[in-house]
Amino acid sequence: MFIDTVLDLWRVDIDLPGRYIIICFTATLRIHCLAECAVAMLRPVRESLSPGAARLRVLLGHLSPLPTDIISAQTSAQMVNSNYPTEFRYSVDNNLLSPDQRLFYEENGFLVIKNLVSDRDIEEFRNEFERICRKEVSVPGLIIMRDVAIAKSEFVPDQKAITKIQDFQNDEELFRYCSLPQILKYVQCFTGPNIMAMHTMLINKPPDPGKKSSRHPMHQDLHYFPFRPADQIVCAWTAMERIDRSNGCLVALPGTHKESLKQHDYPEWEGGVNKMYHGVRDYDKSLPRVHLIMEKGDTVFFHPLLIHGSGMNRTSGFRKAISCHYASSNCEYIDVKGTTQENIEKEIAEIAVKRIGPGIELSFKDVWQLRARLVQGERINL
Repeated sequence: MFIDTVLDLWRVDIDLPGRYIIICFTATLRIHCLAECAVAMLRPVRESLSPGAARLRVLLGHLSPLPTDIISAQTSAQMVNSNYPTEFRYSVDNNLLSPDQRLFYEENGFLVIKNLVSDRDIEEFRNEFERICRKEVSVPGLIIMRDVAIAKSEFVPDQKAITKIQDFQNDEELFRYCSLPQILKYVQCFTGPNIMAMHTMLINKPPDPGKKSSRHPMHQDLHYFPFRPADQIVCAWTAMERIDRSNGCLVALPGTHKESLKQHDYPEWEGGVNKMYHGVRDYDKSLPRVHLIMEKGDTVFFHPLLIHGSGMNRTSGFRKAISCHYASSNCEYIDVKGTTQENIEKEIAEIAVKRIGPGIELSFKDVWQLRARLVQGERINL
């Protein structure tokens, strides 16, 4: 059984209550769905039409109908004329994405590009991260986050494990990731030509100590951002090694980028939650979860309203990824007072006071202006 799609070679695992489905995407623009086994699994999903199954049906239906025999691929012109809207909300008309790619992002809120960042670049980013961990490099404005549940760091045994560094916009080697031409080629499909790097992270998910503290709750990135419109913001997230369910891959709820920003707070987890790891307070848990299985260099671009998170790292190694949130410089700052974002504004203000010292007041906008750095085009508002 084959299903036409636009994605390069990657794989997703889709969870539904009582079912587990693996879909393998191929570079020949078709999915080989484990033949009769997949057909047998998909048929009851389509027939039962539980809430999760209904969502899965929509997701797969957007990739292609579900025939039982091989179908011929249409030409681009045929696809544009028959299967695609005349206007797309979530991407820009610049002819860089194919109609298939635009439709997939439009309906699901994410897009995976295979092997986008070279091994050489990734190893250089890894080496710079190790130098930072060993305190061989001091980066102005850099935030180093540790997991208090982890006894020892990967590179500095007498320190708590570094789980993440963020705001590396002043480290020229790591910031080079944000300026890679092959990354910006796709970013501008969502932001337009004037691009700001707003938030940078290198995530070093540690082996879980048994308290499940290595997982990240399901959340929407827009919760942290005091600028709009959301549709002109995108995250690029690159795997620095193979990432799968064993070491805590990303998990997303396809299509949730079409919903509004939800209330976030710290989840009530027995093992505790790391600082700033807010989660969506209430969402439809019957929706299918798509686990993004990625190889080294694969990059996923996703919308800031997409509900996503990551699982525990059940391996003995530290799982690494590097990312940047981009926004059109045409975006504008907003006042979050009286909104669901007040709690994160307060928390960030408290952290700023601890870092800078009393007597200097920084607004939510000030904090983000200090983080922001132009990577392409003209700096207009942000």
